[in-house]
Order: sequence, then C-alpha cells, then structure tokens
Amino acid sequence: MDFSVRDILFLKFTPDLGPSRIRTLISTFDNIESLLNTPFKGLSRIEGFDDVLSSKVIKGLKKNSSDRSFFEKIDKQIALAEKYNTEIIPINDQKYPENLKNIYDAPVVLYIRGNYKPEDEFSVAIVGSRNVSEYGTLTAERIASDLAAKGITVVSGMASGIDSHAHWGCLRSGGRTIAVLGNGLDYVYPSSNKRLYDEITGNGAVVSEYPFGTKPLRDNFPGRNRIISGLSLGTVVVEASKKSGALITAKYALEQNKEVFAVPGNVSSSRSEGTNMLIRDCAAKLVLSADDVITELEPKLSKLNLIKEEKRERREINISESEKKVYYLIEDEPTLVDAMVQKSGITLPVILTDLLSLELKGLIKKLPGNKYVRL
Repeated sequence: MDFSVRDILFLKFTPDLGPSRIRTLISTFDNIESLLNTPFKGLSRIEGFDDVLSSKVIKGLKKNSSDRSFFEKIDKQIALAEKYNTEIIPINDQKYPENLKNIYDAPVVLYIRGNYKPEDEFSVAIVGSRNVSEYGTLTAERIASDLAAKGITVVSGMASGIDSHAHWGCLRSGGRTIAVLGNGLDYVYPSSNKRLYDEITGNGAVVSEYPFGTKPLRDNFPGRNRIISGLSLGTVVVEASKKSGALITAKYALEQNKEVFAVPGNVSSSRSEGTNMLIRDCAAKLVLSADDVITELEPKLSKLNLIKEEKRERREINISESEKKVYYLIEDEPTLVDAMVQKSGITLPVILTDLLSLELKGLIKKLPGNKYVRL
C-alpha cells in the first residue's frame, strides 16, 4: 500500500468517504493513481460500495483531483502541522497506535502534537463529568497518580472536571498522559487548560482526528470519545451523571471489547448515577483504587513487566523534618488546618509555611474551606 499522507488527506476530505470506507480502499488499491483510474464497475464490486455510492465517490474523486483549491486545502494542513510542531500519522504508518488501529471505525489520520511512544500502548483511560465533586476530584487524581507510578499511561479528554484532574494527577507523579481533543490542535479547549495542554505535549501527546481549523463543536465529542477508549486497554469512569459523555466513552469501550471500570459514588448524588448504574447493570467492574484496575488488566500489562517492576519511580522530593511532621498530620480524608494545630501543638504560622511548601512540591492539595489532602 503506497498511500502518502497527502493521499490519505485527499481521501479524508472527499465527501461520502468515512474511516471504514477509506480503510477498505487503501487495503484494496496499490496507490492513489490506481484508485483514481478504476472504472465504476471496479469500485462497485468492492464490499461496502454499491452502485449509488460508487457513482458518488467516483464523481467526488474526479472533481477533487482536478480542483486546485482542494489540493491547496490539503497543503495548508501539512503547512499548519509544521507550524504547530504536529505530526500527521495515517493509519498505514507503522507509528499509528496499535490499540486504536484494531477498532472498527479507527480514524484514518491522527494529528499528534508531543510524542506518542510504543509504551503508550499500555494505557488506561480515566473519564468523568465536567461538573465534579471534591470526592471525584481526589479519586481521579489518586488513581491517575498511582497508575502513572506503575508506568501506565493515562488517557483522557482534557475537558474540565474529571478529565483535567486525571491528567494533572498523572503529571504530578512524573507519568505520561495523552489528551484526545474534539477539535483541531490549533484550538485549546477549554481555554483555561492552556497550561495543561503545554504540560501534556511535553510529557505525552495531544491527539485529534480533526483537521486544523476545526472548532470544538458539540457533535465532535462522541467521535472523540471512541478514540479515548480505543487508545486504551481499559476505561475508568470516576463520576458521571445519567447523561454524561463519559458513559458514551464507556459504551464505545464495551463495543471495542475493552475493559470498563467504575468508581462507586454516593447513591443520593446525581453525579454518581451514571457510575452506579454501570456497576448495577454489570457493564463495569467496581474499582476502588488503581490496584483494582491493574489486577484486572495484569495479563495485558505483564507483557512489559509493568506490574512487577515499576519503570517510572516517583520523583525524589526533598522535604525538611518540619514538613514531614506537617505532611503526616494530614489524614486520608481532607483535613482542616485548625485540626492540625490542635493535634500537633505546632504554631499556625509554621504549619501554613510548611503547607505552602508541600503544595508547591506537589505532595498535597489545598481544598475549599481551608482543608488539605495528600496527593
């Protein structure tokens, strides 16, 4: 199969050709020239191409092949990829992610900014609602952090809420993370995640199937979700309402024969209705920690011995004796500063100074109400 990036973009931008049809064409024809020269009957005999569709496709291919502006559109994408330090990887490229290649409607091209590595095949998706609780925030960060400590890449969608906290939890443990966007890579959505976007490109990759110039439209996100689950060995849903997009990701994962996990939540909270429903209906396995996920995926993860030997040790962070005392005053649950003072007898100014230092080192997090929690 001798189809260049330019050839694949030519097919991608041709009407009536979706991912599965393009995959059929590039596996049937030797190159773009042989496809363009095929007669109507030759195309209509291919599985998935009836007479009506074949007529439309051939008409579209011939029209585009003689349209200068159409090729200018393709060349502009290639130029923008260079401008934004982005690699355009077609599905017939050896660098295309193997996990994703095996799903039914795999994207024919991926725009990747950052660096996708072979070990990223050993990845787990963490998704959930944008409207997140303190419980969801802490759980997403903790699971992501613990997975990263085992050398497992964390995949999510860089949305507000659970997605963002999963990315940050992974990054704070020195791990690799992948963000899949529902827009072109020249847009940062939400704009408040600009810093997160930059951190991910330096410690993983930002990925999209959408061309440069594509805005974050609502209709793009269900398709984005199939890539999140497709890149991963399993998907963890942390918090989700009944109508959360995270449930769409879980649905795609099930269709792709991937593992689905859900963290149980408060039965009276609307934020947990979706996750509890997944568990109740046996669509997802109940998990309480990263260890539960790792145990379930161990046969797949053990290929690189990720379970027995941590490939990425947590970053060594030097902390003073005073900071250690304050760190251990923080319970597993969010702890009030006043409670630390009463329990230890350490003065408030000292505790506040050490808390700020610990927070800057990424070991704890400040919560509303003057509370702190370990990361």
